[in-house]
Amino acid sequence: MDTTTPNSERRPFSIKLWPPSQNTRLMLVERITNNLSSQSLFTQKYGSLNKEEAGENAKEIEDAAFASASEHYEKEPDGDGSSAVQLYAKECSKLILEVLKRGPRTKENGELVKAEKIPGPHETFFDISKGLRAFIGAEEAQELLSPLKEPGNSYTKICFSNRSFGLDAARIAEPILLSLKGQLQEVDLSDFIAGRPEEEALNVMNIFSAALEGSLLRSLDLSSNALGEKGVRAFGKLLKSQSSLEELYLMNDGISEEAARAVCELIPSTEKLRVLQFHNNMTGDEGAVAISEIVKRSPLLEDFRCSSTRVDSVGAIALSEALGKCAHLKKLDLRDNMFGVEAGLVLSKALLNHANLTEVYLSYLNLEDEATNAIANALKDSAPSLEVLEMAGNDITAKGALSLAECIAAKKFLTKLNLAENKLKDEGAIRIGRAVEESQGQLKEVDMSNNLIRRAGARVLAQAVVEKPEFKLLNLNENFISEEGVDELKGMFKGSPDLLGSLDDNDPDGVDDDEDDDEKNSADEDEGDEDELESKLKNLDVNSEE
Repeated sequence: MDTTTPNSERRPFSIKLWPPSQNTRLMLVERITNNLSSQSLFTQKYGSLNKEEAGENAKEIEDAAFASASEHYEKEPDGDGSSAVQLYAKECSKLILEVLKRGPRTKENGELVKAEKIPGPHETFFDISKGLRAFIGAEEAQELLSPLKEPGNSYTKICFSNRSFGLDAARIAEPILLSLKGQLQEVDLSDFIAGRPEEEALNVMNIFSAALEGSLLRSLDLSSNALGEKGVRAFGKLLKSQSSLEELYLMNDGISEEAARAVCELIPSTEKLRVLQFHNNMTGDEGAVAISEIVKRSPLLEDFRCSSTRVDSVGAIALSEALGKCAHLKKLDLRDNMFGVEAGLVLSKALLNHANLTEVYLSYLNLEDEATNAIANALKDSAPSLEVLEMAGNDITAKGALSLAECIAAKKFLTKLNLAENKLKDEGAIRIGRAVEESQGQLKEVDMSNNLIRRAGARVLAQAVVEKPEFKLLNLNENFISEEGVDELKGMFKGSPDLLGSLDDNDPDGVDDDEDDDEKNSADEDEGDEDELESKLKNLDVNSEE
């Protein structure tokens, strides 16, 4: 069986240098021990340590250096780790010298001098969200939050998510937060009152809000707290005192139109706001109008999410017009709302102003062909660095595929394309497939599932991606591909079967309910029609007019 990956010789081979293996770390501890206890230029100058003391210090030195290098690596995880290795070695050398300068802990008379602990990196992130979601009381809060009470701590970010605070626990947290608010920059209070009665939850929110009032936060996350208007106003003191917010998260919060108005009213300044997320709320049209006012006042907005918020055409138009003023937008997520064609056309005009867009999520917005064409044309002309395009579930047919194909062909950096749950059929699939094949992009994922596609369309899509060196997944499930077509696809991906998604829900005998009975053919006739269609569209130019 041939298991060779197509074009594998062109794929770069990357070695991660961080983290080092446990064996490497142990070898370094042994080397540090020798440096501290053997004769050298430095031990002659400052004195050496005995083997036992050197070993203890060596372990502390390596632990501290490893922690510093790991923290450095976390901030740039896409690198190969070489800079972390360099820092690791540099920290070890520095700490070895510090220990030698300090001298042995054992005096000549044999008395043991208490050692100074090797200082580790300053902790800046305090997080109690790990582990099972649970209620916490006063006693557990005392224990959990005790590191925050240590004098001189450097915590600038706290996360209390996934733990439910009652009144007793909130009163323990209150003086701690009061003492920290001058240094805090990021606060995550998402999902921190789960399961509490409304009255108690509101009291807890009031306590936290008052304790953090006046802090100069960069990021605030109040998601998953079933806030509603009462909850938003319970955080009024904190919200009103914020003038430098860059990130605000209010997801899954029951944000109604009244709550959205309260948010708009309570936040005094959004001039520095870069991230605003309202996913999974019941905002509706009037609430969307209130949110649009926040958007208008946020000229630096880069990441806007208002998905699954029950927004209809009126609110969608208000949001779209407001987004036209956000020239720095990079990520836009409006999925699962009821925009419709009219709002989609307004949105297309707004998108012309967004040259920095890299991710666009517009699935399940009832856009149909007309708005799809307008949006695709706008993106083609305005977003040269587009990486993600999702427009699933919009009733797009082959008529909308031409503009989409032209847009796709123009995007050199496109890595993910999702057009699932539309009505593209073979004609639309072949247009998209030819565009993907001709594009010079870096596509890794294409989802064309549930699109009434038969063998011809599936074949063209497969041919378009199977040889792309960085490609990861083609999803053609829930279509009407014949059994022969399925076998053909599997044969095309024989050398790299993981690139072809599951076809378990494909229906080889499927018929299009929109077709008239006299247009429905037998499976053999369908196969012939597919081949004829592919032949007609084989040399389709995606830049031509339909």
